[in-house]
Amino acid sequence: MDNPARARILRVMENDLIIVGGGLNGPALALAAAQAGCKVTIIDSLPVDRRKRPDFDGRSYALALASMRLLRGIGVWDAISENAQPMREIKVTDGRAGEGPGAWMMHFDHVEIEEGPMGYMVEDRHLRRAFLDAMAQEPQITHLSDETVVAQEIGPAEARVTLQGGKTCAGTLLIGSDGRQSGTAARAGIKRTGWGYGQTAVVCAVAHEKPHDGIAHQFFMCVGPLAILPLTENRSSIVWSETDARAAELAAMNDTDFLTALRPAFGSFLGEISLTGKRFTYPLGLTLANSFIADRVALIGDAAHGVHPIAGQGLNAGLRDVAALADVLTEARSRGEDIGSPQVLSRYQQWRRFDTATLAVATDTFNRLFSNDNPLLRVVRGLGMGAINAAPSLRRAFIREAAGLTGDLPSLMRG
Repeated sequence: MDNPARARILRVMENDLIIVGGGLNGPALALAAAQAGCKVTIIDSLPVDRRKRPDFDGRSYALALASMRLLRGIGVWDAISENAQPMREIKVTDGRAGEGPGAWMMHFDHVEIEEGPMGYMVEDRHLRRAFLDAMAQEPQITHLSDETVVAQEIGPAEARVTLQGGKTCAGTLLIGSDGRQSGTAARAGIKRTGWGYGQTAVVCAVAHEKPHDGIAHQFFMCVGPLAILPLTENRSSIVWSETDARAAELAAMNDTDFLTALRPAFGSFLGEISLTGKRFTYPLGLTLANSFIADRVALIGDAAHGVHPIAGQGLNAGLRDVAALADVLTEARSRGEDIGSPQVLSRYQQWRRFDTATLAVATDTFNRLFSNDNPLLRVVRGLGMGAINAAPSLRRAFIREAAGLTGDLPSLMRG
């Protein structure tokens, strides 16, 4: 910590952080680190005008309360709050499409906790624009858009990346925020463990006649869950998990045929429905990086872990990575430590590894337990949901978990 030679090396470094990936987690970390005094370069493979398209394309995110706190802490929340729909209740049911829900259900209401709504639904377009605008106003951040990293080199005191056009960029620490197929992780020699579920998520949004009252619905069917998540106005986001073959059929349908296929599962409780925005499909699986760190490299978000969307925790887990890493780096800088050292990075991995592994096991178990039509398991599921719903302490625990308020919270998520 008192080595003057090392201090001189750090002072002339181009960046404290190089972040590869301009989706959502990368910009969140860039802002958090910049506000803590770090000089950051973020490299995004997409051009800014494509990221900032104002039209609604159907994509939305469920942000837990703790994630909202993070966005507020880094100065992004005010720009999206008017377009954020609070999630006040969650209703979980089990059944078959066209037959309605079974006899048992779980009902979680935000009034059972003191902190407020469990979370918020935010459209992709609003969130991305808010991040881009905030980064543009931050002098500590250099945003390189429409650029691709083709090589990386790790030295004793720096990480250096080479871009497709030949430009190089060096920093003390390299962050991989470049998705499940992370090139940063692959170039660092980090392998992955995981498997597919034979399921594909069909994602879209619908407008409906009746108000949703801020209630999120999770309907477990024999092949996979259907999530109906409230958006602003009389609209809801749909995440429909189906077999790969059936999802391909749904994706190929015209809008009229797709709505005809959706209605038996969706039901009639919100009245007539119509599509708004595009449809997307995503193959579902579990994938975990065998390590979240390597020499002068740290992974966040899907680059570190990709889980089933059954609990809507994918982005929230990535934002918790961001908040935890920001805490670790801020503390290390205050001590005069090399933020890219193994000692510092191991603190981040120790903090996040168990939490993400637990989430992966939970989502994998839930998907396997609920995505089948086994009569015995249907009985077990029903009894389990009934028991949880009848126990206030268990309901409260589930609500706090959904809100992201459990475990060792990083400072940006504490309020």
